[in-house]
Amino acid sequence: MRKNSKAAIIDAAIYLFNTKGFNGTSVRDIAAKADVNAANISYYFRNKNGLLENCFTVFFESYMEELEKGFSLLEYGAELCLNAMVDNVLRYQCQNIQLTRFILREMTIDSQVVREIMSTYHVKERYMFKKVLEAGMENGEFKKHSIQYSILQLKGLLSMPFLNTHYVTEVLHVQPHEKYFADKYSHEISQWIKGTLGTGHQVHEKMLINI
Repeated sequence: MRKNSKAAIIDAAIYLFNTKGFNGTSVRDIAAKADVNAANISYYFRNKNGLLENCFTVFFESYMEELEKGFSLLEYGAELCLNAMVDNVLRYQCQNIQLTRFILREMTIDSQVVREIMSTYHVKERYMFKKVLEAGMENGEFKKHSIQYSILQLKGLLSMPFLNTHYVTEVLHVQPHEKYFADKYSHEISQWIKGTLGTGHQVHEKMLINI
């Protein structure tokens, strides 16, 4: 048995959920992959659904933490803040690509867990993006856009490489788990923010003093 059986169970579950699907994966499959007794899964997570909920929590707690780090820079300018939020989230997703792929796929299914996630984490995420976009429009950094559709476009940019991994790797020939991809794609989204949302106006110098 591995030293940290709980971590081994989570790693095994994420791998199997990605390759066999949630419904196609049994508790016995996870236990075998993790090299633990099936009773350990019951001990830590009750059942497979409890393990699924844990995966959601692990992903979104860290995801929101990365967003909040970037959001904390709002006083220095909306564009800088939005770029930091995007860069933080993108790198987190690239570093945890298996978990990200699974969670984003599961979020397309209408379930009780997904509805709970949307009423908590996604509402908070929307609040932060909305505040940044509003601030950018107020200080002249961003053009007057529909905030709802701007968030929709931004979310699409952040999720596409992980929802369509085979297309990205087999058709576009890029590897979303590599640092090179995170660096390049972060820059490309930054250019989208500047070109699509931005006005080209600079933030007032006072906002940059403490950076």
